[in-house]
Amino acid sequence: MAVHDYDVVVIGTGPAGESAAINAAKHGRRVAVVEKQLQVGGNCTHWGTIPSKALRHQVKQILSFNTNRMFRDIGEPRWFSFPRVMERSRVTIDQQVAMRTNFYARNRIDLFRGVARFCDAHTLTVRGEEGTDELVAERIVIATGSRPYRPADIDFRHPRIYCSDTILSLNHTPRTLIIFGAGVIGCEYASIFSGLGVKVDLINSRDRLLSFLDDEISDALSYHLRKHGVLIRHTEEYERVEGDDAGVTVHLKSGKRLRADAFLWANGRTGNTDELGLEAIGLTANGRGQLAVDEHYRTSLLHIYAAGDVIGWPSLASAAYDQGLNACDELLDREFRYVTDVPTGIYTIPEISSFGRTERELTEARVPYEVAQAFFKDTARAQITGDTVGMLKILFDQDTLEIYGIHCFGDQASEIVHIGQAIMQQEGAANTLEYFVSTTFNYPTMAEAYRVAAQNGLNRLF
Repeated sequence: MAVHDYDVVVIGTGPAGESAAINAAKHGRRVAVVEKQLQVGGNCTHWGTIPSKALRHQVKQILSFNTNRMFRDIGEPRWFSFPRVMERSRVTIDQQVAMRTNFYARNRIDLFRGVARFCDAHTLTVRGEEGTDELVAERIVIATGSRPYRPADIDFRHPRIYCSDTILSLNHTPRTLIIFGAGVIGCEYASIFSGLGVKVDLINSRDRLLSFLDDEISDALSYHLRKHGVLIRHTEEYERVEGDDAGVTVHLKSGKRLRADAFLWANGRTGNTDELGLEAIGLTANGRGQLAVDEHYRTSLLHIYAAGDVIGWPSLASAAYDQGLNACDELLDREFRYVTDVPTGIYTIPEISSFGRTERELTEARVPYEVAQAFFKDTARAQITGDTVGMLKILFDQDTLEIYGIHCFGDQASEIVHIGQAIMQQEGAANTLEYFVSTTFNYPTMAEAYRVAAQNGLNRLF
């Protein structure tokens, strides 16, 4: 067994692990990363963020073609199979893998392929296809990510029953699909499959979609999913799921019985900690496989850090990258921050993004506020592109005009929100609605919606 000494060992090559490893290497530390998969990138690159968003983009292009009257001169609407669309999406995955592999080589970070397991608080064994290595490190960062939670009473070996990882290997296009779980992943896949002409039943265990969103945005999402043929069933729980040669039957506790060609489970995720041998060092994960950390990203063993999905909230690639970066800054004794203010990006069709507080949160806190709105149908850029669905909504203080929240629904929402985010994070008087009125925006742009919304809001006051 070969033994290697390092200053820092990072377990996992997703966004959290990548940012931690590169940060440490750029500050002169001897760094190694461990990846159990054959290629770097973690769940974000291979099963989560990149594949689903690339897939969504292809479906959005199909929808644009099929709904644009100008293209009728070319031919009738076209429908594409799921495997064909997914094949085009894999180009992006390959590009991401090549780029990220180069990051490690360029920064002279040693990459070990295999499963990492703790022997003691400073020692890991890595078992791979080419043998076993022992890594000894002064500091260790656990960034092993997460995987879909798969309840034991559902047979995921059945060829018609999928989770959000295995759905990417679907080799046909089902006519009907049941999705259990109406969180971010469930809603995104409901958009994707309905865009491919699949009849989708979306089962939600709660009474509304994505309740952490502003109520008006959540309602808009529900409306547009239904408009595209998605049947949403709220406050439902499953009793059992039965697969056969012809399809899947879902029995709900309410007595309903649903039948479809395929079933997608999209209800929760589990941290990847079960293979780490945490018992050897006295660390314990919670029931969802997640590790508790303090505001320094330290576990109860202060030289062992954790970041990304393996620590739970908010389980976003963007946050994971920042968490890994700041965990590394802390272990390097550099200035760091604990990541709290995170924008939400949901890649449904149309997409959703928000930053700051919602109307419900402000109302419950008894904070007086006013609403500024701009509807995309009234902006020149949206009229030109045809993406007229959606709105920008700004919540602000009635007296000081301080901005409390930015909520956007529609095309490019995840890009548009960052303008408001940047202004909200300015100090003092710079964080007010006045900025958008006194600033000249390019015309026509979607960014101009901020000026339109700000004028709308000010008109409510005077």
